[in-house]
Amino acid sequence: MITVQTTMNVPIKIVWECWISPEHITKWNNASDDWHTPYAENDLRIGGKFKSTMAAKDGSMSFDFEGEYTLVEQNKAIKYVMADGRKVDVYFTETQTGVEVIESFDPETVNPEEMQRDGWQAILDNFKKYVESLYV
Repeated sequence: MITVQTTMNVPIKIVWECWISPEHITKWNNASDDWHTPYAENDLRIGGKFKSTMAAKDGSMSFDFEGEYTLVEQNKAIKYVMADGRKVDVYFTETQTGVEVIESFDPETVNPEEMQRDGWQAILDNFKKYVESLYV
């Protein structure tokens, strides 16, 4: 598995809400400024499904990111299986320095693992930036 992580000094309730709510997901779910997420839906429960569309802002390409939840523990953990069968674990932990988000995922076989790690870390960094901008 590949792991990415961040810590933000924001209450867990806000971190959780921003992670799970489609109205927030569409504002932070991109790895660079030339991409965006114009659509997101989320049925946060075991067996529930989620889907978001990630697209280049210039319209040159887009793809759907989707999966099904296998574990949901409010303010603590989310696990899911992506449409291609890869597994993802996300943990939310309150620490002395803030809320730590640790996300681990099975790599795909097309792109180098370093590229995948960098992309997922960039999205997580964007999440942190977005959440902190709401709370400050």
